[in-house]
Amino acid sequence: MIETQSQEIVVTTDPSRLDLDVIHGYLVRSYWARGIPRELVARAMAHSLCFGAFAGDRQVGFARVVTDRATFAYLCDVFVLESHQGRGVGKQLMAAIMAHPDLQGLRRMTLFTRDAHGLYGQFGFRESRFLDRFMEVVRDQPYSAAPAAGAPGAAA
Repeated sequence: MIETQSQEIVVTTDPSRLDLDVIHGYLVRSYWARGIPRELVARAMAHSLCFGAFAGDRQVGFARVVTDRATFAYLCDVFVLESHQGRGVGKQLMAAIMAHPDLQGLRRMTLFTRDAHGLYGQFGFRESRFLDRFMEVVRDQPYSAAPAAGAPGAAA
């Protein structure tokens, strides 16, 4: 467990402090995970390196890193509650992530963002140099009840 403190915010990787209600409550309404079931959030957290930002006992931010802790990491599910945005909490979360001992010496760390390029740029993230090599499978509505027509698992 790693813990850092700056001003009134504490950032920790202690899983016992993470508040699933707060985390799911934010992610279920986010643009990237809208509608995600609570049990999927819990499973994702169990298999990731998670960071919580706390003001006193109240969780006000979160980030999750999917990693092999040797060569690669994917930063995701980063958020700061609206009540604490604009106070440097995102920067504190990012500083703790970038300083974490298990994330040093990685060959590559990736993320996706629609609107926080400025924040991540402060920590060395740039647009990919290898867009011609990057490939992905995207399921636009993975948490809906029925798969879309033509999607894997959809009825023909």
